[in-house]
Amino acid sequence: MNRFSQFNIKPVAKGFEGNKIKMARIINREIVVHAFRIEDSKVAAFREKGAGKCLHLQISFNDEMHVVFTSATGLIEVIQQVPENKFPFTTTIVEENDRYKFT
Repeated sequence: MNRFSQFNIKPVAKGFEGNKIKMARIINREIVVHAFRIEDSKVAAFREKGAGKCLHLQISFNDEMHVVFTSATGLIEVIQQVPENKFPFTTTIVEENDRYKFT
């Protein structure tokens, strides 16, 4: 009988680590962005009114790893322009005219 451990199968997608943190807790606070992933939003209201995407950010804040979820199109648009070799980077997310942006 084979054992699963003998198959040497590794997960394809690496999950983010840390507890979920609300955007409100990190607004105007310095964070380090380690990685990101963009997926289809699971929230029906976001799918209906906008692009229907959800940004998953792997961040560190106060020396702890966290995950932030947002449908903010401004953040989704600009994070895709950051070259892979520039991660991690330090930033502050601010709210300006009811939109979030990296500074």
